[in-house]
Amino acid sequence: MSDPSRNRKLRIRAALAVTAVTGLGATALTALPAAAAGEAVTVQYRQSATGGDQVEPWLKVVNTGTASVPLSQVKVRYYFKADAGASYTYACSWAVKGCANLTGTFGTLANPTATADRYLEVGFTAGAGSLAPGADTGDMQLRFHRSDWQPLNQNDDYSFGPAQTSYASWSKVTATVAGVPVWGTAPAGAEPTPTPTDPTTPPTTPPPTGAALFDDFDYTGHTDPAVGAHGWSVRSNAGGPGVPGATWAPENVTFAKEGTNSIMNLRTSTAGTGESTRHTEILTRATKFRNGTYAARVRFSDAPLSGPDGDRVVQTFFTINDLKAPMADDYAEYDFEYLPNGGWGEPANILYTTSWETYRPDPWEAVNQHSESRTSYAGWHDLVVTIDDTAIVYYVDGREFGRHDARYLPERPMSINFNQWLIDLAGQPSTTPRSYDQKVDYVLHVKNQVLTPAQVAAKVAAYRSAGTAFEDTVPATS
Repeated sequence: MSDPSRNRKLRIRAALAVTAVTGLGATALTALPAAAAGEAVTVQYRQSATGGDQVEPWLKVVNTGTASVPLSQVKVRYYFKADAGASYTYACSWAVKGCANLTGTFGTLANPTATADRYLEVGFTAGAGSLAPGADTGDMQLRFHRSDWQPLNQNDDYSFGPAQTSYASWSKVTATVAGVPVWGTAPAGAEPTPTPTDPTTPPTTPPPTGAALFDDFDYTGHTDPAVGAHGWSVRSNAGGPGVPGATWAPENVTFAKEGTNSIMNLRTSTAGTGESTRHTEILTRATKFRNGTYAARVRFSDAPLSGPDGDRVVQTFFTINDLKAPMADDYAEYDFEYLPNGGWGEPANILYTTSWETYRPDPWEAVNQHSESRTSYAGWHDLVVTIDDTAIVYYVDGREFGRHDARYLPERPMSINFNQWLIDLAGQPSTTPRSYDQKVDYVLHVKNQVLTPAQVAAKVAAYRSAGTAFEDTVPATS
């Protein structure tokens, strides 16, 4: 990753993200089981703002069935027509269940209509609990706005009800329980897309074969000759992103066994000064990866191993090539970025997926599309991104997380990277030493083939069953 592309991350979330909202193709997903007997919910809606610069859908979920419903299994979608070239930001003003127990992500409809090409999907963490029969969530006072805070028009939004000034059942907002549609009518009958319940479920057909990179990270340390022989570079050169004066410390990339799996660990540490800050990164030396499937199992952490918490740490899995000139249209980058303590204007934990077309570092201008979820992702997660000739699709734990359109497809091959670094030292000014760990179980790339998350899991299992810790059959040129 070149220094300009590193430095741009300091300002990425405050910059205007320019997005497109055209229809996208979809990949096949594992079928879900039918909803359990007695599980049924309805959604009540009222609008709290008819104009201005924010959409304010206030919602309640009501259990109208005969069985208790875990709210962590419930997803609600509010559909709208995006303004041309706009990206959006979700917020929760107040909720009976607690805003910290709600999540909000934006998605793109595969079959857009005149009144809907995007949706806000609202979910719940385990902390929201369950709804007993007849119970409701109480108020969920939600809002979203253009990321540049420009005025917006709700009158062409499918789910908007200008006359709904008090709560009532509203069929233009949909709900699913465990991925099964149970309430509402989506635009043009486009029901919410089911998503896999378990990414480890074997696929009905074997995973495709073909050129692939697989690494189980079975090494003795960063100086193990096999690390370089297998095409990896452990970063030691100075520069951004992150804290000025920080060191990129190769000795902080370590390897160990956890059970039967070999694990790579990236440790980032600081004592509150640039000179004491140690960032970590490992990347492929070759930029030979383009269309296909990218996957990794990554363990994010919310808290330091010891010492005070609060640093604005960034934990990542991404692909990238170099920016040859400002606004060059052959730049490409596809990111999973987890901020456990916020940053870039966010106050708390958030996971981003971002697809980049290009950018200009000075004066700053960004052309990208992103999806986000404001909740904790501490723990192990299966991350998958697929790229074909129509779309970029991100999955987290087998469920679709974001779908970005063809404007952001790569024109040139990329490298594969993991890094962990601090945005700045403002989140925690203490000079007490502390460190954060990001762990990686494996990485997989399958060239020119779109695999489902279940097929990824099956392919990784096949490598491990065969005792294959490393394979790279991807040709040097894409």
